[in-house]
Amino acid sequence: MDSIGKPNNHVLHEEDAYEKTAYAWSSRKKWILLTVVAFCQTSMNYNAAVYSNAVDQLNEEFGITNARTGMIAFLVAYAFGCELWAPWSEELGRWKVMQVSLLFVNASIIICARAINFPMVIAGRVIGGLSSAGGSVTLGMVADMFTSDDQQYAVLWASLWSCLGAVIGGIAGGPIQQYLTWRWNFEIQFLFGITTQVIHFFIAKESRSTVLLDKEAKRMRKKEGADIYGPNEVKPLRERFHWKEILLTMWRPYQMLIFEPIVLFLSLLSGFADALIFSFFESYGYVFGQWNFTPTQQSLALIPLAASYVLAYLSFFPVVKRHMVRRRKGESMKPESRLWWLLFLVVLLPAGLLGNAFVSTVHWSGVLAFSVLIGMANFAIYFATVDYMVEAYGEYSASATGGNGFARDFLAGMCAVYTGPMYRKLGIRNTTLVLFGLGFLFCIPVYIFYWKGPEIRKGSKFAMELADKKENQANTKQEAIRRERTRGGIVIENGQSREV
Repeated sequence: MDSIGKPNNHVLHEEDAYEKTAYAWSSRKKWILLTVVAFCQTSMNYNAAVYSNAVDQLNEEFGITNARTGMIAFLVAYAFGCELWAPWSEELGRWKVMQVSLLFVNASIIICARAINFPMVIAGRVIGGLSSAGGSVTLGMVADMFTSDDQQYAVLWASLWSCLGAVIGGIAGGPIQQYLTWRWNFEIQFLFGITTQVIHFFIAKESRSTVLLDKEAKRMRKKEGADIYGPNEVKPLRERFHWKEILLTMWRPYQMLIFEPIVLFLSLLSGFADALIFSFFESYGYVFGQWNFTPTQQSLALIPLAASYVLAYLSFFPVVKRHMVRRRKGESMKPESRLWWLLFLVVLLPAGLLGNAFVSTVHWSGVLAFSVLIGMANFAIYFATVDYMVEAYGEYSASATGGNGFARDFLAGMCAVYTGPMYRKLGIRNTTLVLFGLGFLFCIPVYIFYWKGPEIRKGSKFAMELADKKENQANTKQEAIRRERTRGGIVIENGQSREV
């Protein structure tokens, strides 16, 4: 019996109505939703980045010198906001949660656009960051539609637009700064955000399986008179939204970030790479200021970075295709195989930084060239680490990737604290050399986990619990096959049949 007295065999599960879940959607329908989700990701990350181009005008408008704290306010709040929305999307559904998230984000932008003092701007930025559902809900939608074995192309797509959103904000920010007032910076954010919300409202569909099964159960009761209930219908609200369960769900990403070496070190690498990109929005002012670049010209210097994301995105296609072919042939592949291409691309991060250290005071074209290497590495790090965690942690992957997302947003926010002081005190070359040294160190765990990952995962209670479940499922499957083969008094062993 379930918690409200309905027999368990009257509850509709995924295996009972697979065709009603998002797994059974057509490829076209899945990719339409993924494209809408890409708009949402782009809009939220655009908001995070484009603010940088309003800093000087805000300082002048309100007679302050610390307007860059608005970057910290948004990104640090964003780091927590991603985890805040995830459990609600599991229970209430992705569509509703994303709509509420977008509504609050757009409202926060209005607060900033109409601010009469800087504390109002900070308040709006904090609300905006906390309201941004971001990657946790996006990756949840991917998991709703694809199994871990066939979701790599979808994760690739989501990763691309998550990275591109910030760079698009940086590219758009220069002309806004040069030709418009700071209020337009927020008003354009609002126009982008409200357009995204409208597109999501009319085109996006609910993908969460429990919500879809609830809907199907209600239809069956109404149309067919069946005594069938959905998964959420048999749980009272006090059980579905028990505060201890919610706190446990929200705590798990931080628990994994602290106690799981794989999550911790890969998240630090991912966060460092993302912080580099956000530091560009400030450091480019120092670097290209040597050649008297205007704000618009500095923004255009980010175009090679955007191109590098697309190049890295395309470079993963043959790798993913090869992995999928091997899995379809029945070959068992370790989760570490998903780090293979990263072994080659991650070195571009320190290489790009080292190159920049020596050309950044010589000619601006060298900076653009080496930024391509840094951008390719950043995209590869984000996608490959998320992909690896999804495979290694299975049902706990949302928490593992949540820790990754938290580190990226938090460290990106913190870069606003040290970027300016470092460039002013150490100079362009020395600052870049320091970043090169850190980048080199952060890259080392990728190689350790690729070669020693299986041994390291044996010390993880989450990974081992998942491995035990997979083994039990495999044994159950083999037992079912054995019973099927022995039915009728015949058993098949090694291709030979015999009576029993």
